[in-house]
Amino acid sequence: MHLSEQFLLRRDITFLNHGSFGACPRPVFEAYQQWQRTLEMQPVEFLGRRLNGLLAEARARLAAFIGAAPDDVVFVPNVTYAMNIVARSIDLRPGDEVLGSNHEYGAVERTWRYVCEQRGAVYIPQPVPLPATSADAIVEQIWSGVTERTRVITLSHITSPTAMIMPIEPICQRARAADIITVIDGAHALGQIDLDMQAIGADFYGGNCHKWLCAPKGAGFLYARPEHQALLQPLVVSWGWQPRQPMRSSFLAYPEGASFRDYYEWMGTDDPSAFLSVPAAIDFQNANDWSTVRRACHALLVDASRRIAGLTGYAPFTPDDEAWWMQMRALPLPPCDPKEVQARLWNEFRVEVPCFDWEGVPLIRISIQAYNTPADIDRLLEGLRTVLHL
Repeated sequence: MHLSEQFLLRRDITFLNHGSFGACPRPVFEAYQQWQRTLEMQPVEFLGRRLNGLLAEARARLAAFIGAAPDDVVFVPNVTYAMNIVARSIDLRPGDEVLGSNHEYGAVERTWRYVCEQRGAVYIPQPVPLPATSADAIVEQIWSGVTERTRVITLSHITSPTAMIMPIEPICQRARAADIITVIDGAHALGQIDLDMQAIGADFYGGNCHKWLCAPKGAGFLYARPEHQALLQPLVVSWGWQPRQPMRSSFLAYPEGASFRDYYEWMGTDDPSAFLSVPAAIDFQNANDWSTVRRACHALLVDASRRIAGLTGYAPFTPDDEAWWMQMRALPLPPCDPKEVQARLWNEFRVEVPCFDWEGVPLIRISIQAYNTPADIDRLLEGLRTVLHL
C-alpha cells in the first residue's frame, strides 16, 4: 500500500502545498476523532478528572521527540500563538531592538512589529540575500545587524517564503554569550527535520505539530529554557495564574504554586483532542520509517527542482544538500504574476501549490510529502509549461 492511501486528501488533485496547513493521515485522524467522542461521552469526567494526566502523557511524548524536558514544553494551538506569548511577555523598552530577517513569516513579523510599536522598540528585518551557499556567511550576515541595543533575535528555523533551513544553532550560541534572547519560529521544522532543543540552544522555540508531523490542526508547542520561563506571562488569564489551594480539591488539580505549564494548560473550556493526538502522529511516523520517507521526498524534490530549472532557466537559490532544505523548496519563476500562476495551476490543472512574490522575485514553493509521486511532478510541469508559455 502506497502511503498516499493513508491520507484523506482528494484523489483528483495534485497537492504540493503540505507546508501551508499539513495533511493528517487516516490513523491519526481516527485517533483524533476518538478523543473527541470520548470527551463528549462524559465531559466532566474527561475535562475535570482525566485531562491533566492525559496532557502530561502527550506532552512527555512530544518532549522526548524534540529533546526537551516535559516541564519545559506546553501545548499551544500554533506557532503564531506561541510567538505572541513570548513577544508580549518580554519587557521591551524604548530604543530596544528586535532583530529578524527578511525571510520571516508574515504573521510572526507582524507580531513583533506590533509589540515593538506598542513599547517604543524597533523591529529590524535584516536582509539575507539569495542565492545562498554558506551557512557561515548567513550567520555573519545576521550578526552584522546586531547592535548594543539588540535585545532579541527572532528567526525561522525553516523559512516560510524561501523554504531554507537557517543555521540557528551557532546564532543561538553566539546570542547567549552576548546576553541576547533568542526566539525561534519552528513552524516547518517538526517532522521535517530532527529536533533537539538542547542542541539548538534557543531560549524560546515555537513549533507546529499539524504541519510536517501530520497531527490534527490546532496542535503546536512552545518550548522555554528553564531559566527564562519566569519571563513569560499568560496570554489568556485563567485558573493557572496565582492558583489557590482550594483548586487542589476542585476539578482542576494544579500543583503548589504557579508554573510555566500552569499558565497555558487550562485557558477555559476547549477541545484538547488535537493535543492528545500528537502521540498518534509520532507513532505513525515511527511505524513508517519516516527518516526514509523524508529522504525519498527530498530526492523527488531534487528531481522536480532540476526539471523546473531546466524549464524556466532559473537556478535554485540553495544547493541540493539536505543541510539547506528537506521536503519543501522555493524556486524562482520567470517574470510573471505569481498569484495568477497559482490560480491557473489550480483552476486548470488541479495543482495546489503556492506562488508569491518575495523581495521582487516571483517564487513557487513546492512541498513533497509521503503521498506525492512522480506523476504529481509531471502534472505540475505540464501546468507550468502552459501557464508560463514555456
